[in-house]
Amino acid sequence: MSAHHHSDAAINANSETIQDWAKQQLAKSPRHREWVKIKNGNREVNSFIVYPEVSKKTTAIVVIHEIFGMTDWVQQLTDELAEAGYIAIAPDLLSGMGPNGGGTAEIAATGSNAVGQAIRALPPDQIAADLNAVADYVSKLPAANGKVAVGGFCWGGTQSFFFATRRPTLKAAFVFYGTAPNNNAQGQAYTIDKTALGRIGAPVYGFYAENDMRVDATVPPTVDAMKELKKSYEPVTYAGAGHGFMRAGEPNAPEPKAPAAKGDEAADKKAADDYQKAVAMDKANRKARNDALARWKTILA
Repeated sequence: MSAHHHSDAAINANSETIQDWAKQQLAKSPRHREWVKIKNGNREVNSFIVYPEVSKKTTAIVVIHEIFGMTDWVQQLTDELAEAGYIAIAPDLLSGMGPNGGGTAEIAATGSNAVGQAIRALPPDQIAADLNAVADYVSKLPAANGKVAVGGFCWGGTQSFFFATRRPTLKAAFVFYGTAPNNNAQGQAYTIDKTALGRIGAPVYGFYAENDMRVDATVPPTVDAMKELKKSYEPVTYAGAGHGFMRAGEPNAPEPKAPAAKGDEAADKKAADDYQKAVAMDKANRKARNDALARWKTILA
C-alpha cells in the first residue's frame, strides 16, 4: 500500500458547500436508507445502505470513502447509485477506531487532520476483512441478486483496487483516482505488486484526472502489469480535470471567484492567469464528473 501525500486541503476547500448540497439531496431522496452494523469478528462496521426503487433483484455496490472518512458527500453518492437501480452500501472503515468506540465523526471531533491520520494507520488486513464482511452481507440480502461490485474515491480508489485482489468473485472494481497495489515501501522504487494483481478476478475500471500526475504516473506500469497477467483493466483519463473531480465537480460546487485588481501589474496578471486556470479546471471537473458517472452506470448495466 503506498503512502498517501494528498493535497487534502485543496479537495476539501469547497467541501462545506458540497456537504450542505449533499445533505439537501439526501433529505429529498425518496429511497429507503438506513444504518446497519455489520459484524466482522469482534468488530462492528457501521454502514450506510440505500435501496433502489426497482421491481427485481439487483446488483450491490460497496462504496469506499475518501481519506475524509464517512461524509455526507459519500452518503449522497451512495444514494445516487441507488437511484440508478443498485443496492449501494458505504461502510465507515473507521468504525470502532474513535473515542468511545466511535468512527469518523468522533475522530473528526478530536482535530482537523485526525481522520486522515487514522485512515492511513488502518491495517490492510482489517480493511479487507471489513470490506469482505460488508460484501458478504449485501450479497445475501433478499433484494440482492448475489453480484457485488466495489467502487472508491482517492484513498478509497486505491482500496477498491486492493479489494479486487482480496475478493476474486467481485463483478467489477471501479477505481477513481487511486493506485494499484504496489511495493512502494519507504525508500524503495515504485514497483507494481504483480503477486497481488495475479489474484484479481474482476475487470478493473479506472477513472483518472489529467491534472493528477501523482496518480497518473502509476497508470502505464499498471496497464503493462495487468496486460502481462491477462487481467482486464480499462483506464480512462478525463481531460483538464483535477484530483477529486467527483467531489469538486458537484453541480453546486462554488465557482472560482474573479480576483480584485491590486494595481500591481505583475501581480494582477498572475491573479488573472490563475483565475482562468481555475475556471478551466472547474469546468473540466464538472464535465468529468458527469462523464464518469455516465460511464460507471453504463458499465454496471
